[in-house]
Amino acid sequence: MPLHYRTIPVTPFQQNASIVFCDATRKAAVIDPGGELPRLLAAVDELELELEQIWLTHAHIDHAGGAGELARTRGLPIVGPHPGDQFWIDALAAQSRQFGFAPAEPFTPTRWLADGDQVTVGDCTLDVRHCPGHTPGHVVFHSASTRRCFVGDVLFAGSIGRTDFPGGDFDTLIASITQRLWPMGDDTVFIPGHGPESSFGRERRFNPYLQGS
Repeated sequence: MPLHYRTIPVTPFQQNASIVFCDATRKAAVIDPGGELPRLLAAVDELELELEQIWLTHAHIDHAGGAGELARTRGLPIVGPHPGDQFWIDALAAQSRQFGFAPAEPFTPTRWLADGDQVTVGDCTLDVRHCPGHTPGHVVFHSASTRRCFVGDVLFAGSIGRTDFPGGDFDTLIASITQRLWPMGDDTVFIPGHGPESSFGRERRFNPYLQGS
């Protein structure tokens, strides 16, 4: 499999930041650098990678809190999320205060993402699906060739994303899961924003929030 990744839980929220890389070129992107940038960069160095991009699933503080600083200090583009999360980016400073995080540097994404877009790292291309519900601008990154999907806070092992934050909507989230994620296949393994990996098939069959969906 040319696409590889290492997932590193960061911040007090134990958010799964994932370093995804092309094995052939050693080019890398980091998905959702919420914080603890020295740990993430140490892993990049350990793997002997060239970090080229930041990809964001959504703009909650535990996922996007380190993006501005990392982009500034390393000269990296920020790719994503969907424009529906602009208001969460605008609120990063308030989110930092509310949840006790270090102040997050403001940023403007270099490239917004939309449903059906693609992102590329080295020789590896991933498909972008817009999956609102947890936030209006949430996206996921799907590697069909390796049967992996980085889903942020849309879906978890045994649970689903919260919908009680501003812009969240339960019915929209369920539709995103059933209409956007399930067609990727039961054997697709997903990397959630928190907690362990699982497969879409397992969650479709056993996740208590999704029975009958």
